[in-house]
Amino acid sequence: MEAYRQEIIIGAVLIYFVFCVLTGIWAMRRTHSSSDFFVAGRGLGPIVVSLALFSSTLSGFGFVGGPGLVYSTGVSSFWMIVISSTGYALGFFLVAKRIRMMASLRNCISLPDIAAARYGSESVRFLLAVTIVLGVMGYLATQILAMALVMQAILTGTEMFANIGLVSCVIISSAVLIFYCVTGGIIASVYTDVVQGALMMIAGVLILFAAISVFDGGMQEATAIILADDAEAIMPYGTMGIMASLGWFFVFGLGLAGQPHLVTKMMMNKNIADNRTILPMSLLGYVLAALLWVSIGVVMRAAVIAGVSEPLALPDDAAAVFLAAFANPILAGIVFAGLFAAIMSTADAFLNIGAAAIIHDIPKAVRGKSLENELFWARIVTVLMAVVAAGFALYSHYQDATLVALLGAFGWATFAAGIFPVIAIGLNWKGATAMGAIVAIVASLLINFIVQLAAIPIPYGISGGLLAFVASLVLFIGISLCTNDRKLDKDIDALMNI
Repeated sequence: MEAYRQEIIIGAVLIYFVFCVLTGIWAMRRTHSSSDFFVAGRGLGPIVVSLALFSSTLSGFGFVGGPGLVYSTGVSSFWMIVISSTGYALGFFLVAKRIRMMASLRNCISLPDIAAARYGSESVRFLLAVTIVLGVMGYLATQILAMALVMQAILTGTEMFANIGLVSCVIISSAVLIFYCVTGGIIASVYTDVVQGALMMIAGVLILFAAISVFDGGMQEATAIILADDAEAIMPYGTMGIMASLGWFFVFGLGLAGQPHLVTKMMMNKNIADNRTILPMSLLGYVLAALLWVSIGVVMRAAVIAGVSEPLALPDDAAAVFLAAFANPILAGIVFAGLFAAIMSTADAFLNIGAAAIIHDIPKAVRGKSLENELFWARIVTVLMAVVAAGFALYSHYQDATLVALLGAFGWATFAAGIFPVIAIGLNWKGATAMGAIVAIVASLLINFIVQLAAIPIPYGISGGLLAFVASLVLFIGISLCTNDRKLDKDIDALMNI
């Protein structure tokens, strides 16, 4: 079996690609309107929604970038996954019920639709749509780059494709992604999440056992090796320090309720009462799948220190190298298929919400109505966004070698700072105003992008995302308190009383 390792892995990935194509064709027959394309007609069951929610959280960010971040910074990134667990509960408490009710009340198919209904402002709709597009491009690039890196790691192990380049892998993986997204929309995404979520949970548990077996002393020996080499890496805050780790607390704990690819899925369940089932199922799946993030990152760092493995060319190679060196071929095939499943489904979700913002929300805010034949234009824009994001991914990779996880964290921070106050707080506080939302969104975008693009150092290891999040939150509340002079529409007011 070991002699056919690469063939087994490639076979598993090819089976998944064929599954994606067939699912896209099947979903295309069920996609008749923009509502079907963007929110699956708001008719999904609890199992599909719960698996879609947790798997969208991890994706390429967690399965490729996560182990790479543990490899390079130690325990620092543990804060992301631990705090995200509490973020699920907070997100459901603050958002799930009211956003689903408002979607039915005002026939909303996007998050900016929800914001426009809540604040009675097309300016809020426009700014939120712009925030989504900007954040999507950073996060979508994460997914595409992760796909290409995984595919390159697989193919270079074969004689025929030993010299394949990253650009070729980006083209191949993006082509499959585009077909899948354009044909099936969000319906294709959420239904493959059932298979994807199961693969991710199984892979997380099996990889933990595989990681434990690398050293005779298991994870205890691995952590002891890291401790002897660099004690700071295995301390509670890792090499990034306490402020960066606490920053993840805000960005990933509170910010999860501001992630549009997750919050939008809370609009898709058939029955509001299903939220009682969706939350615990999502949380369980997330915890099991996240085992891969932690176990591979720790073991690969220890293996390199101990001389068991060669140093990695890039931290993002940690997962691929571990699977090639330490995992059973069948397990490696399952995990690689799971990786592609996670990445492609999340990329589909990002393309979906980005296309909605461009062809539905921005035109509606500017000229009072969305584009004619929304379904056609949604598919065209989906293709264009995927091509631009692929170019951004390659530029980022070759120009500054940005870690996949940090690029994903930047996208996450953009969403968290710009959307959390407006949606999560705005749906629960009648005193929130359109002016408060406008100022908060503009401030969050300016701070996040200026700090990132200008590489402005912030004292004490504070991230630009944290600064943007706190500033947005304070401005939203402060401006709203000073401009609370508009009465809510009667139907919205009644909904917020429930």
